[in-house]
Amino acid sequence: MTTPLPDSVDVVVVGAGGAGMTAALAAKKRGLDTVLLEKSAYFGGSTARSGGGVWMPGNYALKAAGQADDLALSKQYLDAIVGDDVPKVRRDTYLDRGAEVLDFIRETTPLRFTWVPDYADYHPERPGGRPAGRSCEPIPLDARFLGDELKRLHPQYTKAPANMIVTQADFRKISLGLRTLRGPITMAKVVVKRLISGLLGRRMYAMGNAIAIGLRKGLIDADVPVHYETELTDLLIEDGRVAGVVVRRGEESVTVRARLGVVLGSGGFERNLEMREKYQPQPTSVDWTTGSQFNTGGGILAGIAAGAETDLLDDSWWGPTIPLPGGPWFCLAERNLPGSLIVNQAGERFMNEALPYVEAVHEIYAGEATGVGHVPSWMIIDQRYRNRYVFAGLMPRQPFPGRWYKSGTLKKADSIDALAAEIGVPPEALSATIERFNGFARTGVDADFHRGESAYDKYYSDPTVKPNPSLHTIDDGPFYAVKIVPGDLGTKGGLVTDERARVVRPDGSVIPGLYAAGNVSSAVMGHTYAGPGATIGPALAFGYLAAEDLANDAARQESA
Repeated sequence: MTTPLPDSVDVVVVGAGGAGMTAALAAKKRGLDTVLLEKSAYFGGSTARSGGGVWMPGNYALKAAGQADDLALSKQYLDAIVGDDVPKVRRDTYLDRGAEVLDFIRETTPLRFTWVPDYADYHPERPGGRPAGRSCEPIPLDARFLGDELKRLHPQYTKAPANMIVTQADFRKISLGLRTLRGPITMAKVVVKRLISGLLGRRMYAMGNAIAIGLRKGLIDADVPVHYETELTDLLIEDGRVAGVVVRRGEESVTVRARLGVVLGSGGFERNLEMREKYQPQPTSVDWTTGSQFNTGGGILAGIAAGAETDLLDDSWWGPTIPLPGGPWFCLAERNLPGSLIVNQAGERFMNEALPYVEAVHEIYAGEATGVGHVPSWMIIDQRYRNRYVFAGLMPRQPFPGRWYKSGTLKKADSIDALAAEIGVPPEALSATIERFNGFARTGVDADFHRGESAYDKYYSDPTVKPNPSLHTIDDGPFYAVKIVPGDLGTKGGLVTDERARVVRPDGSVIPGLYAAGNVSSAVMGHTYAGPGATIGPALAFGYLAAEDLANDAARQESA
C-alpha cells in the first residue's frame, strides 16, 4: 500500500541523491517539517553510482591526515581554473562552508571520510593547486543497519559483487596488475576481506554507495519520510513564489504544498536525448553516460518554466568512455598507463591522453569541430600493455571478450598498417603517429602534448617505467584499437543559483521559495573540474546551504 503524501510541509525536497538527502537531513535537523520525494524506486541517484570522492578543502579527514592547507590557496586555485564563469562569492562560499558540511554529516550519519593519498588536484600546477590532492572518500560501511531499505539502493555502475570493497586508493594499486607488489597484495586483501565479511554476514559497501547508504541512515534516524516513485511534473507558483510541487504517483497527480520552499536535487539531463541534442555538442548519446537512468532533466525543465536562468547546459562531467556491449566504461587509469595513446579518425594524436577526464573530452569535441572526425576516437595499445595492466575490469592477460569484437568496440591486428585498415584511418598516418610517440617514450619527453609532466598524469601511471612513468613504446604485437566516445558522469548545466542555493532569474533576482543543488543546478566548477569529488562535494554543500537558508527564512518569519 502506498503511503499517502502530506498535503503541506515546511520544505519539499525533490531527489534522493547526495544533494537531496543532505538538504532533507539538514532541514529536518533545523526543526523544519520536511519530506523527500524521489522519482525512481531507489535512493542514491548518481552519487550511489560514483567513485565516492569528495573534494572539500579543509575538512576533518584532511586535517587528520595532515593535509588541510590554507583555504586561501584553495580559493586561489578555483580563481585560476574557474575564473569568471562562476561568481567568486559562490566559489568562496563553497570553500568557506564545505568543511562544516562534512562535520554535519559526521554528526548526523554513520558516514565517515578519509583522505585519498596523493590523488592530485586535476590541475595541480595551476596557482593554489595541490599535487598531494584534497580529495576524500568514505570509509566502507556495513549496511545491515538499513534492513530491507538496502534493497532500494540505486543499482551500481560497476556491478561489483557483494562485499567486494575496492576504494579509490585500492583501485590505483590494482590497476597496475602485477607490476608492483602493491597490486597483488591489495587484491589479496580485498578478497580476504570479502570472505571474512561473507562469513560474518556483513553487507559492506564503499565509494558512492557508502555515501548514499550513510545519508539514507541519517534520514531514517531523523524520521524524514521518503516517498519513492513520485515524479515531479511541475512547480506550484502562487503570487510569484514557489509554494509547492505537483507530482505524479502512478496515474494520480498530487500537489504537495511547501510553506517555506522547495529544494531541487533531482539530477541532470544526461538521459534525455532531446535535451542533449538541443544543448550539448554533437554527436551525443544517452548510451554513453554512466549517470542514473532516471536523470531526464525534470527539475531543470520545471525550473525553466518557473522563470529560472540556466547556464553550462552545453557541458557535462565528461570522460573518455569505452562503449562496451554491457554498458559504458568510464576510463580512468586505462588511458594514463604507459603504452597507450589515442588517435582521431585521421590517425593522429590530438591531446595528452592523461588529461583530467573533463578536459580530455573538451579536446575530443574541439577536434570534432574542426571537421576531422574525433567521435569516435581510438585508443591504441599492444600486447605488452594488455599483459601488464587491468583494463576495463579485465585482469592482465585475460582475453578480451568476443562480444567486444562483435560489437565493433574492439579491433585487433598483427601490424599497425592492418590495424589502421580495421579502424578506417590512413595507415601511413597511424604508423607515423606511433613512431613519433615511441620516440617520446624512449626519451621520456612528450614534445607534442607533455604527457607525464603533471602530478595528475603520474597518479595512474606505472612507477616501474623509466624515464617517464606515463610513456612506453607501442611495438609488441598483436595490436589493439579500442573505441573511445565522449561519455560522462552526468550533465553539469542547470538552474543558476546564488551562494545560498537560491534559484535566480535571468535578471539576477531570486525566485522566492526555490532552491537547487547538485546537477540540477549549474556547476560551481564552471567548465572545469577541480579534483576528484568536485561533483559530489558541491552537491552536499549547497544542499546543506539551501536548508540553512530555509531555516533562517523561517526564523525571520517567526520574529516578524
